[in-house]
Amino acid sequence: MEYKFSDRVQSLKPSAIREIFKYAADPTVVSLSAGNPSPDAFPAKEIAEISSRLLSENPIAALQYSVTEGYTPLRNFLTDYMKKKHNVGSTDDDILITSGAQQIMDLASKSILNEGDVVICENPSFIGSLNTFRSYNARLVGVPVESDGINIEKLEEALKNEKRAKFIYTIPNFQNPSGVTMSLQKRKALYELAKKYQVLVIEDNPYGDLRFSGEFLPCIKSLDDEGIVIYSGSFSKVISPGMRVGYAIAPKEIIQKMVVCKQGQDVHTNIWSQLVCHEFLTKYDFDAHLERLREIYKKKANFAMDLLDKHLAPKITYQRIDGGLFIWCDLPEHVDTGKFCMDAVRNKVCVVPGTAFMANETDVTHSFRINFSTPTDEQLQRGIEILGQMAKDL
Repeated sequence: MEYKFSDRVQSLKPSAIREIFKYAADPTVVSLSAGNPSPDAFPAKEIAEISSRLLSENPIAALQYSVTEGYTPLRNFLTDYMKKKHNVGSTDDDILITSGAQQIMDLASKSILNEGDVVICENPSFIGSLNTFRSYNARLVGVPVESDGINIEKLEEALKNEKRAKFIYTIPNFQNPSGVTMSLQKRKALYELAKKYQVLVIEDNPYGDLRFSGEFLPCIKSLDDEGIVIYSGSFSKVISPGMRVGYAIAPKEIIQKMVVCKQGQDVHTNIWSQLVCHEFLTKYDFDAHLERLREIYKKKANFAMDLLDKHLAPKITYQRIDGGLFIWCDLPEHVDTGKFCMDAVRNKVCVVPGTAFMANETDVTHSFRINFSTPTDEQLQRGIEILGQMAKDL
């Protein structure tokens, strides 16, 4: 039988990262390609305690259907927490608990985008979100990322030229894949441009709590006095990605549409996961947990950057990071990035080519992404030493 797929998915291709994971499954290959939290970061003991208590004391609450908007005590806690901690949310906003931040991108796209609409995004940006926007037949317009965030002049140029722009997608903290953090000046400028051109902003912030040096910067959503920012939060990097709990804070009218769309997708987010998250946030020391994570990632990031300085310089360069899980490495301009990454696989180390993160396939990049949170120190050392030998041979 000849299968005829929808126009929405005809042009979609498998994620390059997922394809690389197939090589990374080989135990002889050092994988610097994942984006997983460190195995040391999971509060496994606490989650086991909470789960045991829930299933013995109140099993029906964890096993029965729940409401689409999310577990009410968790929604109430997050509303208060985000307002007090980050000045995020207003009386005009509401909150929706989602199946990870990825679902926020899908629900927002389904609620806002028509075929042919434009999404303005950082270039490079997170492949999962880009593919979601593509699945709704949106056209992606990439704006270069500089050392302090998105290029504001190019952003305004795109907003001027693209009359069908619906929203700007940004990861302001320790951006995936570049590791770049947007400056406060650029956060304010981006918000003012969004107001001027009357487009929405999706602020994706999965890594903001993982700052291990420097000063925390205010969220773009904290500047929002006109109801144009959709804030995307997640527990994937700070509690567990497998539990799939995220949350959107956005104007009530937008949340209402996202709720209707969610009802047709998964009815509601896993209620056991929501209950566990609520218990962990309210009955354990969440701030102390975050501090522990920061110490873990500070140590691992500094170890990785010391190795990069030792083995890759001066031919392969990178920008030092203050948090998050990724480091963006730049090859000399004459080097074919795709070939370099495939040669790395043959040499038993996996990294992700920068082309996987570009808004358009024709966009040129001479970079690749490495992840330092998942591999052990021994694997990091072996993998970066291999890359260093390849650098010498360029």
